[in-house]
Amino acid sequence: MKIGVTQIILGKMTLDETLDLCQEAGYEAVELVFGEDRDLDVNMGTDQLAAVAERCEDAGVEIGSIIAHYADRGNLMSRNAAEREKSSRSLERALQIAGGLNVGTVLLHPGQLAAEGTYREAWDDLRDALVDLADVAEANSAAIAVENVWNKFLLSPKEAAELVDEVDSPWVGIYLDTANMMAYGYPEHWIRELGSRIKRVHLKDFKRSDHAFVNLLDGDTDWPVVMSELRSQGYESTLIHEVGGDRATLVDLGERMRRIVAM
Repeated sequence: MKIGVTQIILGKMTLDETLDLCQEAGYEAVELVFGEDRDLDVNMGTDQLAAVAERCEDAGVEIGSIIAHYADRGNLMSRNAAEREKSSRSLERALQIAGGLNVGTVLLHPGQLAAEGTYREAWDDLRDALVDLADVAEANSAAIAVENVWNKFLLSPKEAAELVDEVDSPWVGIYLDTANMMAYGYPEHWIRELGSRIKRVHLKDFKRSDHAFVNLLDGDTDWPVVMSELRSQGYESTLIHEVGGDRATLVDLGERMRRIVAM
């Protein structure tokens, strides 16, 4: 498993600055973020995307996954159909970018669950959107990976597995965040339940007594068990950390990740 960092926590850091950090910290992989206000523009053409892929390859850093969205990204679980359509548009573009980069996975934050409507309505809308875009994912050889996030949705690994199974496509799975369930559950339960449905993994840590995210190895995660369960499920792809901090912290996180992978 290759260790890496996501641009989610790197602010406005450019691609070149990100690759420089990867080389200093020993990160072997990166999760790129494309938007309308970044040097990685969501509207990049084919040649520009090829140049991005070449820069990463020259730096010896694998693009493990990508995120891409327009400024008005919408919400796949909104009761407003226009908001759902905006989110689907962003996701479709993300899949096209992944295809252009030859990257196998797109991270999807599905949106925030609101009080309006019902849980079942939000579930059905998200499932239907994923079904509709599964063919686009296949055409671009890039899986859609729904992340378990703090959005009042997918509160158990049983639900996450059922959502993927209802979509019934090998091109739709879960982007597992190892800490986002720790206020009410255990990452090892999610790994055992989801198995091969896990497309990619974000590493974070969480301290339950403080109800707070903390640096890797400073929280309550049972890392030897997490790593053992990932291996037992046959997971061999990237481990991308999503932990913020200054330059020294980001470099130190590379060493912390190497210690975790060695467990």
